Amino acid sequence: MFDFFRRSAATVPEAKASAVGPLTAGSIGKVAAIQAATRVSWTARDTASLSRVGFQGNPMGFRVVRLISEAAAALPLILQDAERRYEQHPLLSLIRRPNPVQGKAEFLEAIYAQLLLSGNAYVEAVAPAGGLPAELHVLRADRMSVVPGPDGWPQAYDYAVGGRKHRFVMGAETTEMPICHIRAYHPADDHYGLSPLEAAATAIDVHNAASRWSKALLDNAARPSGAIIYKGAEGQGTMSNEQFERLQSEMEMHHMGARNAGRPMLLEGGLDWKPMGFSPSDMEFHKTKEAAAREIAIAFGVPPMLMGIPGDATYANYQEANRAFYRLTVLPLAAKVTAALGYWLAGHAGEAVELKPDLDQVPALATEREQQWRRVSEASFLTDAEKRVLLGLPRLAEDT
Repeated sequence: MFDFFRRSAATVPEAKASAVGPLTAGSIGKVAAIQAATRVSWTARDTASLSRVGFQGNPMGFRVVRLISEAAAALPLILQDAERRYEQHPLLSLIRRPNPVQGKAEFLEAIYAQLLLSGNAYVEAVAPAGGLPAELHVLRADRMSVVPGPDGWPQAYDYAVGGRKHRFVMGAETTEMPICHIRAYHPADDHYGLSPLEAAATAIDVHNAASRWSKALLDNAARPSGAIIYKGAEGQGTMSNEQFERLQSEMEMHHMGARNAGRPMLLEGGLDWKPMGFSPSDMEFHKTKEAAAREIAIAFGVPPMLMGIPGDATYANYQEANRAFYRLTVLPLAAKVTAALGYWLAGHAGEAVELKPDLDQVPALATEREQQWRRVSEASFLTDAEKRVLLGLPRLAEDT
């Protein structure tokens, strides 16, 4: 019945393919338009723009998303029901190899990253007719749209690529749901989640603007600009157009850019160079960038100390910051996603099982778990069954 869980990637039947595969084949990627540096603007709040600017184009956004998604995907998972914890199970086999090109870590990392970048994660079940799906695929959130039914609940999901569309129709039963939609809380939207990337969008724009400012300084030899003052001969207060254009051309060719750093300037009669120093606001740019980086980290729930941001002393040491990162960010996210996946897949399998992270195998929480095990084991007023419940273990067969 479950022979398809033991097949290798090389023997996967061609019929077991994602329904949106033909839509994405040969699709042309979008080319981002570069905005002029002289124009003040804010990034659009759609998923594609935020991902391009906040993840692909910002080192802080890139690192926090990778840090959270990789840490959450690396958590060991356990599957259990009310009576036992499973070491081998078809559902676990499916999670270990959800499709021919992805393993457990890659698959879960894609789910967590989509949830962090867009506030939504969509998982497609391939060939779910009777029993567990043959494959699982993570779909891009920016291509998915919810089709609400008369009662307000989603009755279908549309996946669109390049003018083509595929509709996933949702049934009344769990076994008839081809899409598992996991979303973050959004106070003003009934169908889509709010991503931390959108909450940090302003800080990301400020951080990117500060980086562009620093790059511009490097391109100009990292020195304050100055002014060339034309005194002129008596009775001649301004330069002619030809003189102005020639001077501007000489400056751009011989005295601007890092390759011309330190090159002496030869001025003709009537011209005088007046250096101009940094203003106090210019000197504060590096502090502005650090403040923006701290806001980005906070929006995602990553202690700034883990990101190497100077001046942050919220936690006494790195170990305490790492423990807080797992306890307050990684574990809640992993518990949310695995619970949703477990419930969805359990409905297809027709079993009441629970999928969740194994807290006893998280190195960052080793000290806390050891203390909890000791406290529970030494509590003489608790029965063995009550102790197992407190430790997250299923009841023994004789206790049921």
